[in-house]
Amino acid sequence: MEFKDRVLVAVKRIPKGETRTYKEVAAAAGNERAARAVGNIMKANSDRAVPCHRVVRSDGKPGGYNGLAGPDKQKLLATEKSS
Repeated sequence: MEFKDRVLVAVKRIPKGETRTYKEVAAAAGNERAARAVGNIMKANSDRAVPCHRVVRSDGKPGGYNGLAGPDKQKLLATEKSS
């Protein structure tokens, strides 16, 4: 399985309402030093089944994904936590 596929599987496993950092996702996919690659994979992802909004920066800030950033990502996470 390619690294990209392992990343997508790792992100799909993040429980609803929880987050993981790009580094944590990289480690779960088998290469803890590939956080930047995880960011690029998330940016290029178009599969709505992959909850990219659950992947955040190491400082806890939301970062961006698929054209959304900050408030949009935070809004999605808040909605998940309340449901």
